[in-house]
Amino acid sequence: MIDISTDKEKLDIRVIHSYLANESYWAKGRTLETVQRSIENSLCFGVYLENRQVGFARVITDYAVFAWLLDVFILPEYQGNGYGKKLIRAIMTHNNLQGLRRWGLGTDDAHGLYKQFGFAPLNKPGNMMEILNKTGGQ
Repeated sequence: MIDISTDKEKLDIRVIHSYLANESYWAKGRTLETVQRSIENSLCFGVYLENRQVGFARVITDYAVFAWLLDVFILPEYQGNGYGKKLIRAIMTHNNLQGLRRWGLGTDDAHGLYKQFGFAPLNKPGNMMEILNKTGGQ
């Protein structure tokens, strides 16, 4: 049975940094310092199996109107067991994240997972803007 916790003291920074920096497609090369700072400034969700961290996600939010979901992963050897669904369900039902007007996320490969929780392509992509600094956050 898995445990999902927002207790930052339980997070295994080595596991999180290793996955993000070496295995993810979105955070390759991210430094340990950047991972630590991102965790300090986010609502984090750790996924644990027998007290070993096997997954992670974080939410950036104002707790009133908006939330952005990012750095979501289940370690490859634990995928296919429904842990990703349980993680997203825990996030979407978290007491402090209820009633938000807008959620956002970016994904190249997990559209089917997020669609189950109500995520859809942007309704008006033309009104969204971004600055993408390819050297920032490393």
